[in-house]
Amino acid sequence: MADSKASLQLDELNDAPSAGAFEPEETEFAEPQEAPRNSRDLEAVYDIPVQVSAVLGKATMQVSQLLKLGRGAVVELDRKVGEAIDIYVNNRLVARGEVVVVEDRLGVTMTEIVKTDRTT
Repeated sequence: MADSKASLQLDELNDAPSAGAFEPEETEFAEPQEAPRNSRDLEAVYDIPVQVSAVLGKATMQVSQLLKLGRGAVVELDRKVGEAIDIYVNNRLVARGEVVVVEDRLGVTMTEIVKTDRTT
């Protein structure tokens, strides 16, 4: 039985077109899905964890300067007091906001949604 399967497979290979005569098959593409209309349409993604980061500012320094930092050292950031901070979701800038205090913790209030080009 195994021999007949092997010969059948070899016959199929011999009947296959050569590499130079390959013709692609026409493919039908599915219509694009409609955007979700309500929260029920989004239920499938509700439990997916995402990482949210709020960046107060940035600083650039040499490694030698970094190694000299100790307890109580101050690193000057590129933002001014009261300037909006950047809010990232999964390393993608999505909003800007302000730092707030909630009981004994820091929080962020979103003040602006950042629209980005989705092609990147």
